Amino acid sequence: MKPTTIFEKIWNDHIVDQEEGKPALLYIDLHLVHEVTSPQAFEGLRLTGREVRRPDLTYATMDHNVPTKDRFNIEDPISKQQIDALYQNCEEFNIPLADLSSPEQGIVHIIGPEMGLTQPGKTIVCGDSHTSTHGAFGALAFGIGTSEVEHVLATQCLQQTKPKTLNIKINGSLPVGTTAKDLILYIIGQHGTSVGAGHVIEFTGEAIEKMTMEERMTVCNMSIEAGARAGLITPDETTFRYLEGRHYTPKGQDWTTAIESWKKLVTDPGAVYDQTVEINAADIIPQVTWGTTPSMGTGITKNVPNPEELPTVTEQQTARRALEYMELIPGTPITDIKIDRAFIGSCTNGRIEDLRAAAQVVKGYKVVSHVNAMIVPGSQTVKKQAEQEGLDKIFVEAGFEWRESGCSMCLGMNSDVLKKRERCASTSNRNFEGRMGRNSKTHLLSPAMVAAAAIKGHFTDVREWTFQ
Repeated sequence: MKPTTIFEKIWNDHIVDQEEGKPALLYIDLHLVHEVTSPQAFEGLRLTGREVRRPDLTYATMDHNVPTKDRFNIEDPISKQQIDALYQNCEEFNIPLADLSSPEQGIVHIIGPEMGLTQPGKTIVCGDSHTSTHGAFGALAFGIGTSEVEHVLATQCLQQTKPKTLNIKINGSLPVGTTAKDLILYIIGQHGTSVGAGHVIEFTGEAIEKMTMEERMTVCNMSIEAGARAGLITPDETTFRYLEGRHYTPKGQDWTTAIESWKKLVTDPGAVYDQTVEINAADIIPQVTWGTTPSMGTGITKNVPNPEELPTVTEQQTARRALEYMELIPGTPITDIKIDRAFIGSCTNGRIEDLRAAAQVVKGYKVVSHVNAMIVPGSQTVKKQAEQEGLDKIFVEAGFEWRESGCSMCLGMNSDVLKKRERCASTSNRNFEGRMGRNSKTHLLSPAMVAAAAIKGHFTDVREWTFQ
């Protein structure tokens, strides 16, 4: 048999129908739903008199619109309407829902893995671009549009054109003080936001193999920011240890059978990728974005770039516009950039390991007076675990706000938004113009780097930090 990649194995195993020259019809194993992209889809089902084909393969939560200060006080009428609609739709169509009162509520891409819904070999979709997160488990996971949400609800299938394959191999180990977030920001910064366009990225190499599952989720989460359709990492013993015993994973003999199946989800020796990129882990230092896309970033020891030194006219023009929006002067040391806000959370970095890393930095320190800093756990499960470990007390004593779980400031769709011209150090995944609020400025960093910036009031190299 011809050697195949893990992507090709999952893809081929899920083809329901394939006509020559047309997109394949794929079977979908898990459909995750939230309140923002689902209302129109459910209404479409009603208008056509259709039911949800497999409610048992569908799971819903509330995350984008959820207030993190007082979750039951939703002031924005559109947000409340979307939350209420999801309640009604899930009740009518018999779909499991982690609502605002549920101990399982949280960001959709955090609760899927922690509940064991996310498993190797599955096809997983959600009306959200960062569905790529679930690829960390060896699942083919990608975001879909509202019309596609309706199609999956009605048929449990989806038409998709087969993507190409891109192998990003990270050689060596990440240096001390450099994180998974720094790795993916470095990749995007070096190769651009379109390096993965039309491809599924398989991340391989020593650095990936050494990562925890939460670190792998951070990498796959931002593969979409590299333009990819999805990100994938081969499941291994680290994956199996993470999943064992979780609510929705197989038990007993079924678990043993599942492991045997999952171990086959590897790229065969001799399999050919459409493209390969190699990265040396030793070259990576803590990263900070300076512009208005995740590719506009650099190392903490560097300076804001001079647009005139970029190779093409288009890049020069884009950088000039970004610096104008960000109100930054070329040549400014990154460590001289002061911040107004600090946000630790999101589906990229709102997990327990992220909070532990931030707590280690802030313990014994105080947030500088001019910075408003907040911690938003990615789920109620993460929040509970952090409180059991006393992390909440460390954050509160340092001057951070300790919030409820939700997407929060990442997308400015709830009450957590930046004011005009406020500058935020953020662990989220996008720094587009106005992403966190009108005329606001977002810089992407790792949790440890955001924590350090909150204490100092400006960006600082966490590798030089004195831990107390």
